[in-house]
Amino acid sequence: MFCNQCGNPLQPDYNVCPKCGQPITRPVGEAGSARLERHLHTLGILWIVIGALWLLPSLTLITMGHAMPFMMHRSVFGNVFLPPLMFGLGAGFLLVAAGGICVGWGLMQREPWARVAAIVVGILALLHPPIGTLLGIYTLWVLLSHDASAYDRMARVR
Repeated sequence: MFCNQCGNPLQPDYNVCPKCGQPITRPVGEAGSARLERHLHTLGILWIVIGALWLLPSLTLITMGHAMPFMMHRSVFGNVFLPPLMFGLGAGFLLVAAGGICVGWGLMQREPWARVAAIVVGILALLHPPIGTLLGIYTLWVLLSHDASAYDRMARVR
C-alpha cells in the first residue's frame, strides 16, 4: 500500500504516512471489508425474506393439521395419521423459517456466530432449486471470500 499524497510505501499498521503526515484513509484489509460490507446487508435481507416465505407453508400445514379431524369425519387416516404428519411437516418448515430469519438478522447485526451459521444454511440451501440454489451460491460467494477474516474484524468492531 502506498500513500495517496506522496506515494511513500506504507506498512499495514500505519495510521499516518511517516513522510508527509497524511492520514491513511484505507487500511490494507479494507478492500475485502468494503466488498463484504456492501453485500452483507443485502444477504441479511434476503435470508429474512426467505425465512418469512417459509412461514407461509409452515403455518398452513400446522393449521390444516389441527383442522383435519373436523374436515374428514369418521376417517381413521384423516383423524389419526394425517394431523401429526402435517403438524410435523409444519413444525419442520417453521424451524427452517426461524433459521433463515435468525441468520439474516445475525448477518445484519454482524454477530460472530452468523457467518458460520450462514455458510451451513447456504450449503443446505443449494439443494432447493432455483431460488435456494441462487441464495446459497450468493451466500457462499459473499462469506467465503479470499479475505474471510474481514467478517471477524467487523464482528469485533461492533
